[in-house]
Amino acid sequence: MIEPFEIRVDDMVLEDLHDRLVRVRLPDQIEGTGWEYGIPTDYLADLIAHWRDTYDWRAHETRLNELDHFRTGIDGQSIHFIHARSPHAGALPLLLTHGWPGSILEFLDVIPRLTDPEAHGGDAADAFHVIAPSLPGYGFSEPTRTPGWDVWRIARAFSELMSRLNYPRYGAQGGDWGAQVATRTGALDAEHCTAIHLNMAIVDPPQDPVPLTDDEKADLAGMAHFQRDEAGYALEQGTKPQTVGVALNDSPAGLLAWIVEKFRAWSDCDGHPENAFTRDQLITNVMTYWLNQTITSSARLYWELMHSEEAGPEFVEVPTGVARYPKEVFRFPRAWVERRYNVTYWSELPRGGHFAAMEQPELFVDDVRTFFRTVR
Repeated sequence: MIEPFEIRVDDMVLEDLHDRLVRVRLPDQIEGTGWEYGIPTDYLADLIAHWRDTYDWRAHETRLNELDHFRTGIDGQSIHFIHARSPHAGALPLLLTHGWPGSILEFLDVIPRLTDPEAHGGDAADAFHVIAPSLPGYGFSEPTRTPGWDVWRIARAFSELMSRLNYPRYGAQGGDWGAQVATRTGALDAEHCTAIHLNMAIVDPPQDPVPLTDDEKADLAGMAHFQRDEAGYALEQGTKPQTVGVALNDSPAGLLAWIVEKFRAWSDCDGHPENAFTRDQLITNVMTYWLNQTITSSARLYWELMHSEEAGPEFVEVPTGVARYPKEVFRFPRAWVERRYNVTYWSELPRGGHFAAMEQPELFVDDVRTFFRTVR
């Protein structure tokens, strides 16, 4: 059963959050240091003050509720999703999936452009019906209740969702976890999923070396740096998510620091997160984890991946579009990607990073439109 859902947070939850922000205890910081140790205390204090004294959740709640939200039970889990239908006949259904530490907030600026292109200087022939679920264990999908919610299980659940919505033919798009879910959706449901578009295609190095360009070598060096200096969160969440979840679920300041640091490190922001996002965007995304107490269950997805018995698909047959943003943390050589995917479209974007739809909504929409024109 699919039921309408309204986002409505109890006043007591917001009052408790405010009290915690008033009583925050921030750490010291070595004089003269910055982001190299993690989020600077003075910047975090400014963000907390904005969250406590200026930020208006009710305004963002109202904006979110301008879209049509629903919940449905699949495989024992409550799945929340936005269903934004296009006014245009012949619109292609598009399953749009976020990752960690993102949320459906990433898509607020692209959904109107995708569903009603004419209203944003585009062509009605490029219209989409957008289905944007919260990953199981994320946001308004509520915490996961059973083990085993890996990306394969999520792909199966989302394929079932598209079937329940009576969409016999659809496309899938994603970055981060969303790219892994879209990959498996294309592999599992090729009869209905006509094509996938990824802004973070993950592949393994080939057994036999292939020639690489200087740019590709630089990309690999960048990924090596990321794994060495930026990937500690994934190891912790992949091994002991419940332990780190205690701190993050109890402290809004800790949760804010944990997530905003990633938005700064993974985006095209020239060193400061507010060059790419507003303070309200950063905080509202964090609110989706805080209000629903889903930060621990979101972290468990890393554990599920590390302990899953299902390997990734050897090759994805459906047409695949790959969008490469310059500040994306994972940028694999094209020859590697083509060994795993039926790549029919490849684009190099001039700006943007890991949170592409949120950072560069116009570039993101143009690229999605361009790819799916080839498979409509």
